[in-house]
Amino acid sequence: MDRIGKFNVAHGLQKRSLLIAINCVAGLSIFFFGYDQGMMGGVNTAPHYVHLMEIGHIGQDGQVVIDNTIRQGGIISVYYLGTLFGCFLGGWLGDKVGRIKTIALGAAWAVLGAALQCSAQDATWMICARAVNGIGTGILNAIVPVWATETSEHTSRGQFIAIEFTLNIFGVVVAYWLEFGLRKFKGGATAFTWRFPIGFQIVPLLFLFLIVWIFPESPRWLTKVGREGEARYILGRLRGETGEDAGRAEAEFQDIRNIVELERKTASRNSYWSMFFGIGSGKLHTGRRVQLVIWLQIMQEWVGIAVVTVYAPTIFGPIAGFSPDKAAWLAGTNDIFYMFSTLICVFTLDRIGRRWTLYWGSVAQGIAMFAAGALCVEGEKARAAQDATRAKIYGAGGAAFVFIFTFVFGATWLTVPWLYPAEIFPLEVRAKGNAWGVAGWSVGNGWLCLISPVMFKNITSYTLFIFGVANILSIPMVWALYPESNQRTLEEMNLLFAADSPWNWDAERNFAMLKEQNPDLVQAARRGQSVVDPETGLPTSRRRSGRMSLAVNELHDTSSDEKLTAYHHKH
Repeated sequence: MDRIGKFNVAHGLQKRSLLIAINCVAGLSIFFFGYDQGMMGGVNTAPHYVHLMEIGHIGQDGQVVIDNTIRQGGIISVYYLGTLFGCFLGGWLGDKVGRIKTIALGAAWAVLGAALQCSAQDATWMICARAVNGIGTGILNAIVPVWATETSEHTSRGQFIAIEFTLNIFGVVVAYWLEFGLRKFKGGATAFTWRFPIGFQIVPLLFLFLIVWIFPESPRWLTKVGREGEARYILGRLRGETGEDAGRAEAEFQDIRNIVELERKTASRNSYWSMFFGIGSGKLHTGRRVQLVIWLQIMQEWVGIAVVTVYAPTIFGPIAGFSPDKAAWLAGTNDIFYMFSTLICVFTLDRIGRRWTLYWGSVAQGIAMFAAGALCVEGEKARAAQDATRAKIYGAGGAAFVFIFTFVFGATWLTVPWLYPAEIFPLEVRAKGNAWGVAGWSVGNGWLCLISPVMFKNITSYTLFIFGVANILSIPMVWALYPESNQRTLEEMNLLFAADSPWNWDAERNFAMLKEQNPDLVQAARRGQSVVDPETGLPTSRRRSGRMSLAVNELHDTSSDEKLTAYHHKH
């Protein structure tokens, strides 16, 4: 208790007000993340930047012409190489020194990267600065969703994370329209046009660095490192300190403590290498979880959003056939629709679940991408035939379907791939597990941003068909491999992934069997099925506690099938 500073907001706020405050700070980090992504869309087309980085020239019509698409894509994609390293560093530090200190470090590192980018004098400098900035972003992306998830209640995790990602897209909107306005300053030909937007990201990062120190640490991490008094106090402030609220808070604390004690038995197997291959994880099947979060994040980018965010002026310009000014205006308007669409997820994610959110998103996004691609192809044919009227109609139709795609993505696929990794990993490796999700996002984004300029140059509108196919492929992938995490506590996830089969239907069947035969495995999830009384927070009996410990020990055991079967017969 003495280690909680007297200025910590947990002393003055509690329950929902404290949760809102925590998620506002988390949202500030997410805002920076969105701003940093959206920023490069405008920087890429700034005449001074294009000339300085030697990636193109100014055509006779006064518009930017990109000559070196590989260098253009490389400057953007090296950022994701930085996030790849940063996420692993953030996951490791998050488990070692805590969530708060890691967030502060990530913010400070990103400030350094932004300052270096803002002062870049050539392509080599910019590439190095982008990598440094990416490391800071990777640290933040690895730890902030974990912190927000570990402080939220299991019934509202999705809602809070969805709200944060509204701020994420607000960051994209701010970046784009700031750059849109700066294009009007001296014709957009000065260094200020692109240096100021890069430097502007330092403002939210400095504020994040200064304010995060007065916010409470994750009670789950505090319990893991033995600071149980602080964990109890913060859980009480988060859930309530009187009546039934106090009982539930104590039940959740006992639940976390039991899981922590049992997960420590696998501590030597929790390196990134062991996690990736599932070495020694037994019934926890950590390797399977790592693969799931990596590929979910990769697919999030390959459904098409990475290209729409960074290369929107290209899609609305040369692809759809609009003038540069009109294309820029459409891209910015699309971002506004994108931001408001995220509010849909706030109300639906915890009601229909993660899987159905991804399903309807994939169907609608796939249709939109195929339609946009087809209309843009016809528009290109019409322009080649010098039929301006038909070209305009097809271009408008293609742009409309890009709007629809972005709107649906904001309501579905934007949030789930970031929430899922923070939900499904054991506490002992939760930060590292989330880091693997960020690694998947880094690989998907970096790979796509590198080759997208090349695809647009060589196959033009047909590029959109590739993303349509990716959306269709994501449907059976989610259906077969991804168990539902909605309305389940973080501690229940070990049971959900206990099945040896990778298929979702086997995971759900095994989960139901374990819950039925041993309801004491997770106490805080359901009233009346607890070794800790939910009304008083007191243990009910040693015998029941012993059964729970035995069950979870067997769950961790690598000789899984025989002992789990024996346990089922025994009980």
